[in-house]
Amino acid sequence: MKLYYWPGACSLSPHIVSREAGIELQLAQLDRSAERKTADGTVLLSVNPKNQVPVLELDDGQELTEGPVIVQYLADRKPGSDLLPAAGTMERYRIQEWLNFVTSELHKTFGPLFRPNTPEEFKTISKDYLSQRFDWINKELAGKKYLTGDKFTVADAYLFTILRWAPRVGIDLAKWPNIATYVDRVTARPKVQEALKAEGLLPS
Repeated sequence: MKLYYWPGACSLSPHIVSREAGIELQLAQLDRSAERKTADGTVLLSVNPKNQVPVLELDDGQELTEGPVIVQYLADRKPGSDLLPAAGTMERYRIQEWLNFVTSELHKTFGPLFRPNTPEEFKTISKDYLSQRFDWINKELAGKKYLTGDKFTVADAYLFTILRWAPRVGIDLAKWPNIATYVDRVTARPKVQEALKAEGLLPS
């Protein structure tokens, strides 16, 4: 399988999950040009008409898109990894609840903060909204190692990926001590370290 990614983008989430699950992926890094190409000249638009990462190219040639779906697909390939509870269980729905929250409430709120043409007033509103959401997450993490307890799951890989964007837009996570400690804890995981180094986000 092949993962199309940009370093540090939301594609980091399935990259982390693949390493945590012990699934070897071929990594296809895209450049930041208008065409969004890989080193071999593959254009992102040719594998994903939405022109976004992540894209997981399966061994049979199919493409799977949308990070929350890809991480579940990968975890289901290795159920013994404990990254995702069994289908039909309430524990599984809790993970899906978190994945949906992160994608709709955090991920999409960050988007305009990276765009140079976003009005400053709107950026301020977006940061205020994120702060409210961080207040709630900080409370949810009290007394927990990870989102649902002591086990690292696909939801943690996604939340961690999005939280890493906060300093880039001028949000200091130190205001939320449980979140700051959580980010440090996830960063220290050996497989997370591997993914960060592979994407050039940490010294190799």
